[in-house]
Amino acid sequence: MLTFIWSYLLDLVFGDPKWILHPVVGIGKAIEYFEKLLRKHLRDEKVGGIVLTIIILSGTVAVSYLFLKIAYFIHLGTLFAILLGYFALSIKSLRDGALRVYQALDDSDLGEARGELSHLVGRDTKNLSQKEVVRATVETVAENTVDGAVAPLFYLILGGPVLALTYKAINTLDSMVGYKNKMYVDFGWASAKLDDIANFVPARLTGLLIPAAAWLLRNRAKECWRIRWRDGEKHPSPNSAIPEAAVAGALGIQLGGMSYYQGQLSQKPFLGNSEEEISRHHIREATQLMYLTSFLMVILGVTLRLILMVV
Repeated sequence: MLTFIWSYLLDLVFGDPKWILHPVVGIGKAIEYFEKLLRKHLRDEKVGGIVLTIIILSGTVAVSYLFLKIAYFIHLGTLFAILLGYFALSIKSLRDGALRVYQALDDSDLGEARGELSHLVGRDTKNLSQKEVVRATVETVAENTVDGAVAPLFYLILGGPVLALTYKAINTLDSMVGYKNKMYVDFGWASAKLDDIANFVPARLTGLLIPAAAWLLRNRAKECWRIRWRDGEKHPSPNSAIPEAAVAGALGIQLGGMSYYQGQLSQKPFLGNSEEEISRHHIREATQLMYLTSFLMVILGVTLRLILMVV
C-alpha cells in the first residue's frame, strides 16, 4: 500500500543509478529521436510539438503499465512498482550535485564550481562570479524541490509509479523542448503548457511545505511565508517563482536577476530581500530545506493514505 515510502528511501540512499539505463534517460532519447523525425515530416511546428507530446506520454504510460503487468504476473509487481517509483525521484542526485558546487567553492576553485553547476542548470555558467554561481545553485535546488521531489511524490502517492513516470516524461519534455526561443517557441508550446498544468498543484503544495520546513530548521519561517506570497507570482511561469521565493525568504537572500541562456540575456524578477549577503553556505541550507520538504511530503502522503483507509 505504501510502496512510495520504499521508493523515497531508495532514492535517499542510492540517488540516480549510474549502472543501468534510467527510464528518464530513455525518455530523453525518445524525445530526441521523434523531434528530428517530426521536424522532418511536419511543417507546422506547433502541431509537431503536440504530436511529440502525445507520442512520448502515451509511450511512457504504455511501457510502464505493461512492465508492471508483466512484473505482477511473475509475482514481482510490488518490487518493480517500488523501483519505478524510485526512478521518478531525483532528490539525492540534486543534493549531491549542489554540494559538489559547494565543495568546489569551499576549495576556492571557481572554475570547477562553474563546471559542476553546468551539469545542473541550462544557463551559461562560463563567466559567472562566485555569488552568481551560488545564486544559480540555490535557484535550481529551489525549483527542483518541486520537479525532483514534491511533484513526483505527489503523483506517486496519487496514482502510483505509472502516473509518477508520466509526470517525469512531461517534465523531461519541458526541459528539452519547452523553451521560448526562436527554435522552440512553437514546437515546445504543448510541452511547456502541459508542464505548467502538471506542476500547478505541486508547486503550491511546495509553497506550503517549505515554510514548515523552514520553521523546523529554525530558518526565517515568517519571512519565508511572507516572501512566498509577496513574490511567488512574479515569474512569467505560473509555478517557478513559488519555491524560489519561499527559499529566498527562508534564507534571507535575494534570488533572480540577470542570467544568460545560449548567449541570450534573460532578466528574471527579483525574489526576496538581501538581508544576508549570498554565500556558499546558502547552498547547504537550500539542500536541507529540500530534504525536509520532501520528508514532509511523505508524511502528508502517509497521513492522507491512512485517513482514506479508515474512511
